[in-house]
Amino acid sequence: MSGVGGREAAVRLQTYTLSGEGWRRSPGETLQCVLADLLHWCDDTQRDFDAALRRARAQHAAAGGEVAGDA
Repeated sequence: MSGVGGREAAVRLQTYTLSGEGWRRSPGETLQCVLADLLHWCDDTQRDFDAALRRARAQHAAAGGEVAGDA
């Protein structure tokens, strides 16, 4: 991650471990929060990838290429 997302991730990581709230949680609860945030990040990344792939396929088709495996 880079840019704003990277800074956000660093802040979240500090919240998990260094904050008062982080210290009150059990290790299992902290892990659950980390994993939930990771799943959100994965969903966002997949949406971004899918959108970029659609644009690339459209650009390829407009240039006269065949689009194989388009769902």
